[in-house]
Amino acid sequence: MEFPITRMRRLRRTETLRRMVRETKVSTDDLIAPLFVIPGNGKTEPIGSMPGVSRMSADVTADECAELFDLGIPAVILFGIPSKKDASGSEGIKANGVVQVAIQKIKKSAPEMVVITDVCLCEYTSHGHCGILKGREVDNDLSLAQLARMAVSHAKAGADMVAPSDMMDGRVAAIREALDDGGFDHIPIMSYAAKYASAFYGPFREAADSTPRFGDRRSYQMDPPNALEALHEVELDEAEGADIVMVKPALAYLDIIRAVRENTTLPLAAYNVSGEYSMIVNAAGKGLIDGDRVMLETLTSIKRAGADLILTYFARRFAELKKEGKI
Repeated sequence: MEFPITRMRRLRRTETLRRMVRETKVSTDDLIAPLFVIPGNGKTEPIGSMPGVSRMSADVTADECAELFDLGIPAVILFGIPSKKDASGSEGIKANGVVQVAIQKIKKSAPEMVVITDVCLCEYTSHGHCGILKGREVDNDLSLAQLARMAVSHAKAGADMVAPSDMMDGRVAAIREALDDGGFDHIPIMSYAAKYASAFYGPFREAADSTPRFGDRRSYQMDPPNALEALHEVELDEAEGADIVMVKPALAYLDIIRAVRENTTLPLAAYNVSGEYSMIVNAAGKGLIDGDRVMLETLTSIKRAGADLILTYFARRFAELKKEGKI
């Protein structure tokens, strides 16, 4: 039937009607909050390029997690910034490393919080690359053992899930084998399966002090124009034992999220990355946009594209607005 019998505006007339027929709904249950952990106690360091986001010591991180859980956020992902770095990222596998200590403190302050850990060497290496170097090239196979050791160390500290973000070939299988051999066959892997060599990571690299000291990451992260390659990456990680797959970044790759959703039955995560966050927050700060509305539009678009889980620096703000009944 056509107009005038069909009038699409009938169900848009009031907020309650719109809410009743809304096709895509974002919940706090969908969100994972990224947190940056630094050494020390009682420390909070605002990140200049990411207004509203700070690096925090383990004790402050634990308090933050308790608040986030009370707001309805079910999970966090931890990124560690150590006090010293070396060529192999050895600080990342120590039992008393920044992430390992933070896990233990979080489990005391918010025992039901799902604690996910980023498994990558870039935050821990003196050269800033995501693997171990041979000359000036990242050695894929040499890096796998170190990544596996890091994942096991996180599991020993009490992590609920590990998330390899390095984009080395075969790392999901290596980590799965190491976890199983270490008695952690119950720990799931959320793989950064399709992680692109994106320019949207700039603020994160300031936050994590992980900018490469030379070169870039294009030899191991994905080329932005490629879509079929993303499906191949997801297929390989699924075969290697990934429990959740991820697309990163989100906004410029909504088509990839949709394509992956249509080609896997695994839960699908998407990372609403630092550059996406900073653009919105800084534009809102200048009065150019309504920050909260654009945030909600952004998260909804990611969910509508097919993501089940969204890693986002907006997690706290979204949860606060939800609790206040404003969204």
